[in-house]
Amino acid sequence: MMKLYVRERQKVGEGVKQPKYRIVAVTGGQLQIEATHFRKVEVEQIAADVGAQVVYMEPVPEDEKHKFQH
Repeated sequence: MMKLYVRERQKVGEGVKQPKYRIVAVTGGQLQIEATHFRKVEVEQIAADVGAQVVYMEPVPEDEKHKFQH
């Protein structure tokens, strides 16, 4: 099964009318993505059309971010 891994954008403020999500990975198939930022309804529509599952990634807490840096 195809999966779309999605995370919330980090630099979108509250009340801002910009797309809030970014697709960071696709597994189990091929998908050509033209845009960089998406609204949740757009991500879910793409997933429904291609038969994919959406995996919403949890944000990394600030105090744990240093563990992932080189």
